[in-house]
Amino acid sequence: MATLVLDNGAYSAKIGFSQEKVRLKTFTANQLDEIKDPSGLFYILPFQKGYLVNWDVQRKVWDHLFGKEMFKVDFADTSVIITEPYFNFSSIQESMNEILFEEYQFQSVLRTNAGSLSAHHFFSSRPSELCCLLVDGGFSFTHIIPYCRSKKMKEGIRRVNVGGKLLTNHLKEIISYRQLHVMDETHVINQVKEDVCYVSQQFFKDMEISQMKGEENTVVRDYVLPDFSSIKKASARHRHPGDGIPEAIVHSIQSLPEEMHAHFFQNIVLTGGNILFPGFRERLEAELRALAPAHLPVSVLQPDNPICYPWEGGKLLAHSPDYEEIVVTREDFEENGHFICEEKFDI
Repeated sequence: MATLVLDNGAYSAKIGFSQEKVRLKTFTANQLDEIKDPSGLFYILPFQKGYLVNWDVQRKVWDHLFGKEMFKVDFADTSVIITEPYFNFSSIQESMNEILFEEYQFQSVLRTNAGSLSAHHFFSSRPSELCCLLVDGGFSFTHIIPYCRSKKMKEGIRRVNVGGKLLTNHLKEIISYRQLHVMDETHVINQVKEDVCYVSQQFFKDMEISQMKGEENTVVRDYVLPDFSSIKKASARHRHPGDGIPEAIVHSIQSLPEEMHAHFFQNIVLTGGNILFPGFRERLEAELRALAPAHLPVSVLQPDNPICYPWEGGKLLAHSPDYEEIVVTREDFEENGHFICEEKFDI
């Protein structure tokens, strides 16, 4: 039986069979890469504020992913590992059960968090480690999740309401206020953010440099938009309203037993697309070093591909010997309903 791994993010879906390599699919449109003029592109997203609320849009995305154009899924002979947000609402969980089992009729389902798949990946590659602390920088939020021996420690989970969507909106406001009205150009400004923004290591020094003229100003960039107009990006490049993440990490660790603190500070793992800004890891490690107790070493790890790190963990989980014991089969669901999913899935 084939196993399909779907990291169902709010901005992009990471999907592939466990025997294959991952494919990234952006949620905004099937033919997004073919659009010649992305200005004014309107987003209709299945997720709002981090939770799946628009099932009609989500069904269209899944129909495309599971259909002939993409994966040609044979539902009766396929198991699916699918991710959902932490502490997801029970009504959303029940809707997902019904759609996966009754509409698509998958043979078996495992619903889990992206962090649990990342933790499985981490502990598989470093079996000697006892603990890790995941910093998942996503589209809607940044989550801090501690794991001990692959078990999620719920009392230590923290959420910072800063994600890729907020940063793109913040950048739109800065550019619109100073140079050019771009409040309707979400897709374009998101690309600008990904292309040129970075996290400053010395904010006030970079601010001074951005005020200089000529070649002395190493911060300013000219960015050409799709309509061939250009914008200058100086101080907006390194303004990053991501403050609060180091404090949330320390707060999370301090809520856990003291004897575990050293293990968590040594194994902080960054995942998600929102941590890909140049300088993010270095700035976070420096700020954590200032906040952490002096006798504890601090290490922040960034995988080669932070966006697909959870998907790779799902791929490893699909091949683990106890996989069949942690899934819910269609027969189980038909016999026991939502209760069996609540019992087996740790969301």
